[in-house]
Amino acid sequence: MRTVRRLLYREILGATLFVMAAFLGLFFFIDLMGELEQVGRNGYTLWHAGLSCLLQVPGHVYELAPIAVLIGAIYALSRLAHSSEFTILRTGGLGPGLALKLLAGLGLCFAALTFVVGDFVAPWCDTRATLLQASVSGRLSVGQGGAWLKDSAMTADGEHRYTVNFLSARDDGTLEQVRIFEFGPRGELRQRTQAEEARIDEDGNWTLSEVRVSHWSADRMPKLADDEVRDELIWHSGLTRAVVAAAVLPLRTMTTMALYTYMSHLEDHDQAAQRYEIQFWKKALYPFACLVMMGLALPFAYLHGRSGGIGLMVFGGIMLGISFVLLNNVSGHLGLLNNWTPWIAASAPSAIYLLLSMAAFSWLVRYR
Repeated sequence: MRTVRRLLYREILGATLFVMAAFLGLFFFIDLMGELEQVGRNGYTLWHAGLSCLLQVPGHVYELAPIAVLIGAIYALSRLAHSSEFTILRTGGLGPGLALKLLAGLGLCFAALTFVVGDFVAPWCDTRATLLQASVSGRLSVGQGGAWLKDSAMTADGEHRYTVNFLSARDDGTLEQVRIFEFGPRGELRQRTQAEEARIDEDGNWTLSEVRVSHWSADRMPKLADDEVRDELIWHSGLTRAVVAAAVLPLRTMTTMALYTYMSHLEDHDQAAQRYEIQFWKKALYPFACLVMMGLALPFAYLHGRSGGIGLMVFGGIMLGISFVLLNNVSGHLGLLNNWTPWIAASAPSAIYLLLSMAAFSWLVRYR
């Protein structure tokens, strides 16, 4: 059985690596063409463009892993079926259950590798690529109205809530045009703090520069009490650097744990967190798509190689895998629009295609 395992794994792994290399070459070329528009601006050279594209490669590996596994497995298994090698293996004792077990083991290995790339390598590389691209303008884009965050703290007279807004962030992590609104226990505005810049340490301490603080009275009809100007002010907050980075950087730069931390922060402060919940479940479940793709490829090993139409069936299987990737991407948006339960929206495509693959496998084994 070790020889059978080695044969199947070698064929599938070789085909998968070849497909992945072809896809990565194509995506690298597309990314490089897009980066060439920035070359020559603010010292952004062709070397920077190439480095940015290289840093995006791990992210593409993570995104393309399931489809590359599917195409590679279909090619390898259909070739074994066409040459009657898989028939010989079946005659030698490779039953359906054992074949499913062998491919499931390989699928789990692909899933583990995908998780490591997607949760450790790709986020770090994507963050570096984003900061490198931000060096063109000198700052990170956070939208037209800037980014908004919420925080709260308990004081002697009750819970105070804070709403924080900043218009932009530099590539070194400094926030610009910061506004902090403090609301009292009754929801009344107590204080507004404006700062030109803000730096955040690991403990959530904000160092504000060029600060203007406006105080309002705590009466039922609040009115402006006084203004004060400071060169520097330290604000102690629960908004750590990681939380702020999650609001500024793209979703692809966030790990599974970072997504969980940020969505928990949003829920604790009564903010909409469904988008990040769906992304969290998709991030957690996406590696198992490699296992689903392996299940989709297995029925092709039971096709009769001399009955004709193998090429058409392989093409149909590839299109089926592409449809899975498309549905997996669309399901998140549908779940967000229709307010679906996040884990259901994230897992539905994998569950549907896994059932489909097992149904096709059972039918081929039983009737063909």
